[in-house]
Amino acid sequence: MANQTELRIVSGNDLPERYRTLLQPGVLVECGEGVKRRLPRFFYEVGSWQQAKNTMLTPHFALAELMMVDCLESEGLLRHPPHYVPLAVGVLARYLEDFREKAGDEKVYISANGGYRSPSHRLTKMPGVHNWGTAADIYRVGDCYLDDRESIEKYGQIFATLGAEVYVAPYGIGEGETDDHLHVDIGYVSITPRKIGED
Repeated sequence: MANQTELRIVSGNDLPERYRTLLQPGVLVECGEGVKRRLPRFFYEVGSWQQAKNTMLTPHFALAELMMVDCLESEGLLRHPPHYVPLAVGVLARYLEDFREKAGDEKVYISANGGYRSPSHRLTKMPGVHNWGTAADIYRVGDCYLDDRESIEKYGQIFATLGAEVYVAPYGIGEGETDDHLHVDIGYVSITPRKIGED
């Protein structure tokens, strides 16, 4: 097994135009309620799904778990490697590792499309934390499927103990609520590597 230190880090601005169009690196976007943020600019370059499966971000979370998407992702990103994932996905994995420990060291399952999604993903109605690689939709912890109020609130309360900066979506069927998984995120984290300038 490898870890993320073996992945190449790239500036999205240096990628071919077809990737820049789909990833929109550093573009200022409307995120709702009049708030604008810049999409991530720096990415891990992942050469294949096999590399993603073999790359452990933490002892229990492989990169593949946090970038698994299906046909809702843009064809140009889904089927044609390399793949690009914002650097902050590694920070999210560390929070998930802490969550796993607090949840009894049970295996944590992330749903397809429940980790990083590009701005071109068809679930992206408006840019949000999934486009920063800082959100996870958890559908199962150990043998427990998170599909009712009791389980979602139980594990949501555990994740909420990880810090004031984390967010846990409430149980429910309204906008911003979930009733068939637990949505957690660590906000709009972007990382600029020390060796790469912003220009």
